Amino acid sequence: MSAPSGTLVGIVDDDPSVRKGLARLVRSAGYRVEAFASAHEFLARPQQEDPCCLLMDVRMPGLTGLELQEALAVAGRRMSIVFISGHGDVPGSVKAMKGGAIAFLTKPVDAGQLLGAIERAVAKALTAQREQAGARDVQGRLKTLTAREAQVFALVVTGMLNKQVAAELGIVEKTVKVHRARVMEKMRAGSLAELVRLADRAGIVAKP
Repeated sequence: MSAPSGTLVGIVDDDPSVRKGLARLVRSAGYRVEAFASAHEFLARPQQEDPCCLLMDVRMPGLTGLELQEALAVAGRRMSIVFISGHGDVPGSVKAMKGGAIAFLTKPVDAGQLLGAIERAVAKALTAQREQAGARDVQGRLKTLTAREAQVFALVVTGMLNKQVAAELGIVEKTVKVHRARVMEKMRAGSLAELVRLADRAGIVAKP
């Protein structure tokens, strides 16, 4: 397994020996590691960069792993989580997976199984980051449109013809063509199909 260069993995476990062993294993796979003795310690860290993957125990003094998962979700800090438990906690595992956890592993954890789970978690996190960056880029392009261009954009992606858009907006077809060309240019779309994909990424629902 090859870890993306510089990928950060966080470890939260109240057992010092477990933290040390996990950190050694994760570093051996090429990841950067930050380890924390409690959920509160993790939450108190500066949010300069959130880990792509968070590896944590379920049962810890104070805030539990499941409670930390909930706190991160409420705060909008979406990171991939791999849980490790010293107990066969079926209700806990179900709750963790419903909360979006990548895996729920039982101690002692098989190294290969753990690294595989981390790899899946990191891949999911990096994909989400790319999608979020793409959505922000599209939103930035949308802000360059005038009010009329935005109206034309919203209608064109429904499949309307220029003459139909003109009738809908009460303008002439020639004007629609001008606005449509500007929309294509500003949105950096090479085709109507690409414009529709951009609308979808921007959360614009195209209704026929």
